[in-house]
Amino acid sequence: MTWWCTGVRWRAGGGPVLGWYAPGRGERESPLAFGGAVAFRVRGGRQCLGVRRGGRWTACPAGAGVAGRATRAQCEECARVDRAHSVAADTFADDPRPYHVYVAWFGPGLVKVGITGVARGGARLLEQGAVAYTWLGRGPLMAARRTEELLRTALGVPDRIPYARKRALRARLPDAAERARELAGLHRKAAALGGWPESLDRLPPEVVDHGEVFGLDALDRFDGSAGAGRVVDELTDGGVVAGTLVTAVGPDLHLEVGGRGSERGVVLDSRLMSGWRLVAVGDVTGPGGGSEVTVPVREIPVVQGGLF
Repeated sequence: MTWWCTGVRWRAGGGPVLGWYAPGRGERESPLAFGGAVAFRVRGGRQCLGVRRGGRWTACPAGAGVAGRATRAQCEECARVDRAHSVAADTFADDPRPYHVYVAWFGPGLVKVGITGVARGGARLLEQGAVAYTWLGRGPLMAARRTEELLRTALGVPDRIPYARKRALRARLPDAAERARELAGLHRKAAALGGWPESLDRLPPEVVDHGEVFGLDALDRFDGSAGAGRVVDELTDGGVVAGTLVTAVGPDLHLEVGGRGSERGVVLDSRLMSGWRLVAVGDVTGPGGGSEVTVPVREIPVVQGGLF
């Protein structure tokens, strides 16, 4: 029985896990622990995982392949079906479930607004790699959508931020108190705006910070000569990724690799792992010990501070 990797998942109140799917067998998870090993070899080709709805996978009818650099393990047809049934498509105006409107913080001046189902709690924010966030309101889907657009336009913030931008700022973040102040200020600006739908309940500012659950303090070991490290470009058949898990942020696994005294950071976007068959390699003993990366990588650009 072949188990296909589905990438990293987060549960509100819990840590990251690596997901697996086998047609006819369902799903399973492998816990990921900071300071533990992430070590695997890639086997075979990358396959479309199909579409996941209602907690179950529907296999790709074509058994299509997927490019190594794609961040979703879906063929064009399955991706189209997925989008058509997503909340973002606004095709379920009569959805009875309540939704939260939030503002999320990813770095100084790097924030976004969005919505997520109340039943999911803060899981969506963990998946996005939000360093901190606060709820703004709660209500039915279409009211949440209208509020999201109102706030996005009035506050001049996006509803999407590329992972590369989040990643580039991650090693130079201010402390939790400063993050909370910036979010509180945005909450005040949002609350002062008119035009909120009457069916949406406004919520008080309660900043949730993910610095501890993500283990962001551990990124300090990559400062100085190590720079911001490198990021895996793609996985390839026969390639090896083996290192010590330093921290995990959203889909990103920050690994320490290299021999002792020459450790460097490598970021593995777990979305690149989905759709592959991965087999275990030898354990990594200690920080950087016995680790290697034989798949294509590139440098993460270092974010410079102000000129004056």
